[in-house]
Amino acid sequence: MPRKSVFSLLLFFIASLSLSTMLAQHGENQHEEMELQEVAPGVEGKEGLKKEIKEYINHHLLDSHDFSLYSYTNDAGEKVHIGFPLPVILWDGGLKVFSSSKFHHGEEVAEVGGEYYKLYHNKVYKTNAQGDITLDDHHHPTNAKPFDLSITKNVFTIFIVGLLLLWMFSSMAKSYKKGALPSGMGRFLEPIVLYIRDDIAIPNIGLKHYKRYMSFLLSVFFFIWIINLLGLTPLGVNVTNNIAVTFALAILTYLITTFSGNKNYWKHIFWMPGVPVPMKIILAPIELLGTFIKPFSLLIRLYANITAGHIVLMSIIGLMFIFKNWIGSSLSFGLAFVLSLLELLVAALQAYIFTMLSALYFGSAVEEHHDDH
Repeated sequence: MPRKSVFSLLLFFIASLSLSTMLAQHGENQHEEMELQEVAPGVEGKEGLKKEIKEYINHHLLDSHDFSLYSYTNDAGEKVHIGFPLPVILWDGGLKVFSSSKFHHGEEVAEVGGEYYKLYHNKVYKTNAQGDITLDDHHHPTNAKPFDLSITKNVFTIFIVGLLLLWMFSSMAKSYKKGALPSGMGRFLEPIVLYIRDDIAIPNIGLKHYKRYMSFLLSVFFFIWIINLLGLTPLGVNVTNNIAVTFALAILTYLITTFSGNKNYWKHIFWMPGVPVPMKIILAPIELLGTFIKPFSLLIRLYANITAGHIVLMSIIGLMFIFKNWIGSSLSFGLAFVLSLLELLVAALQAYIFTMLSALYFGSAVEEHHDDH
């Protein structure tokens, strides 16, 4: 495994993902942990509880400007958040950088350089010292919104996983360079690396060209897999259910496929051999559209599957608070436990599918010309 190619591709990979995530979506800035409280029995009480559960699920899926591990209410009745703040980076007539702790989980107004900013419905808006937000007839804020480049929880996680990948692959590269078998983490990674090479890259790309794409295939597989596993922990990290991240991953696959395409690849798109000329004219725009549909299917598949898994799991857990009896709650807990085990499989499966399809697209781009009979 060429060490330089691993490092260069990983750096480009992580930088592209981070930039896309920062520009596209900045998650939940009002990060107030909601408690499922006891409500009066009856239809109205159950409806209120269902609404709270729905809001809690939406809260769980969103990003945030701080990393909150958990929260509790102290003896004084005050909510205490355990975690750490992240940098808020705004461009508003100049660069403004400050800690997200100034927002106090969306409860206070942050003053920076004589300007006031407030978190409202997952966005940072300019406001006054009182934190007033003006709404239009459609209940949309009319306050000015600065250009937000903050390092959110998802972006922070991407950087951490990127550094982890660099450490993993560089350690393996050093071991192979010394002519020794990998040890420690390398023993666990080597069978997976060999599987991706022998069962994904070579069959789909071919022996002649597969080495050019191994760095990307390994990076994207381990990145998606590790990120999906982190999404099953109590850390509240949900990176791949952010469509900006899946879009960045798919765009990388699309760009590599496009710039790797040989003459045979483009010929089969714009002037398909062995097909009558009128059909070539009809099929050319359809084939060209297909080059965009393929990466689009990649981003939607990964985003939809991960998001659906989180919603279903959280909904089943919420049923325990609705049933409020040992039979219904026990069944809900058992079903949630089984589904959590299934999600472990889905985490690896989605990484495998994305990597397999990417290799398939790369293989079609570099496929050699075959004489038509």
